[in-house]
Amino acid sequence: MSRVVVVGSGIAGLTAALRAHALGHAVAIVTKAALSDGSTRYAQGGIAAALFPDDSVAAHVADTLRAGAGLNVREAVEALCADGPERVRELIALGAAFDRDGDGFARGLEAAHSSARVLHAGGDATGAELERALVAAVRAAGIAIVERAFLADVLVRDGHATGVALRIDDRAVELDADAVVLATGGWGRLYAHTTNPAVATGDGVAAAWRAGAALADLEFTQFHPTALYTASAPAGAGAFLVSEAVRGEGAVLRNARGERFMTDVHPDAELAPRDVVARGIAVEMAAQGGRPVLLDATALGGAFLARRFPTIDAATRAAGYDWGRRPIPVTPAAHYAMGGVATDVEGRTTVPGLFAVGEVACTGTHGANRLASNSLLEGLVFAHRAAGAIDAPWTETPEWMREGAIATLPDSETTTAASRRFDRARLAELLWQSAGLHRDGAQLEAAAAELAATQLPEPGEDANLLTLGRLVVAAALRREESRGAHFRSDFPLPDEGAPVHTVLPGAALPGIGADRSQPTRLEVPAAC
Repeated sequence: MSRVVVVGSGIAGLTAALRAHALGHAVAIVTKAALSDGSTRYAQGGIAAALFPDDSVAAHVADTLRAGAGLNVREAVEALCADGPERVRELIALGAAFDRDGDGFARGLEAAHSSARVLHAGGDATGAELERALVAAVRAAGIAIVERAFLADVLVRDGHATGVALRIDDRAVELDADAVVLATGGWGRLYAHTTNPAVATGDGVAAAWRAGAALADLEFTQFHPTALYTASAPAGAGAFLVSEAVRGEGAVLRNARGERFMTDVHPDAELAPRDVVARGIAVEMAAQGGRPVLLDATALGGAFLARRFPTIDAATRAAGYDWGRRPIPVTPAAHYAMGGVATDVEGRTTVPGLFAVGEVACTGTHGANRLASNSLLEGLVFAHRAAGAIDAPWTETPEWMREGAIATLPDSETTTAASRRFDRARLAELLWQSAGLHRDGAQLEAAAAELAATQLPEPGEDANLLTLGRLVVAAALRREESRGAHFRSDFPLPDEGAPVHTVLPGAALPGIGADRSQPTRLEVPAAC
């Protein structure tokens, strides 16, 4: 039996904790805010799995590969799609209440899927329902929970992860363990416009990199095409997501003149892969002076919209829109990180004892562009696999990592010897403009220079965001082609001769993220 610390409490973290506990390990969950906070509960559209007679695992694999623009790791895609149905059935057994249609489960169609295979709950509240069921199961299992604990560092001794350094109420705490599972989500808050909650500051990715773990494919951030446009939003609030499932039900996109424009961009129009739709919207917005485009769901009728999408319906009405009668303004926003801490299909990183699962990880599943509704499934499948590998021998780094193009930072960029004071709003705007939907080498070079000249803040969220900003820009500069979510106007076409993956070696800089002055030392409880 091992002592296991799981950092993060979304679908990936809770699944890893439950599975590890069931296998007899002593488990503690550490989470940055409350147990139910994080990105999972905001997921609307649903979870994709080949559960229906007219569907197949092979078709789900093919759709995922097609959306990923040729950069997926096939082994990871096959694991995701093959394991998915059983993992979803286990969620149902835990009490997750998916919507039903007569005697069976209701299912939706989303962009780039060849079949309607997306299960949903509460109409458009799938993430909230899955979070509810998993939190209830964790509490019923008696698993130890540490809330409002900030991950300062992953502890590494003799090349092996041995626990985590935390900040709890301004106290330094070290929690010892035999294995650490990072499930801390992505870095949406790196961008000025994002659907992500305030906690999405990439803490796990930055901590893993400092601990020496390799990162991969950080240039691939998915921008969701349709976030509700509001002239002003509360400080710290993410843009409200209008699910892709709305377009799956028949809603269309129109420009300021009322014309459908996606029909001229891609044969699948509004149901093209997300990167295509998001860029199509960005081009149209630029042509109309930056004004948002319109999502027209009026043909579906107000009654249907309220029944099928109650959460979105309430949000649009709260913003002053009646979307059953008039189109609503939407704009792209940073939504999901395809890259992250490089792992194999069992969640193993390049640091023994350190696992990463869910959005914090890069298994290569998504390639250059994630297929809609594969995100919840990713957290579910690979968290289950990682928990099962905790006591297994550590394996060699997967071939896809060894063959990737290497992107690095100059040594000076990891120090505080810089002239510009850090400003989070400036960082977010810089990344949005230089490493957002449209990129080019000159903008990226200028951003890299500005970030290198910015002082590293005190350890915490700001330091993690600056670190990630530097790494994302370095990865985007290294990939001299356009593919999936990464579009460079100076290299507008895919380059079939380019390396498939971009790898950033870990820095092995223990101690940057933590105040080690007389920390309180804890261990995972032996009996949870």
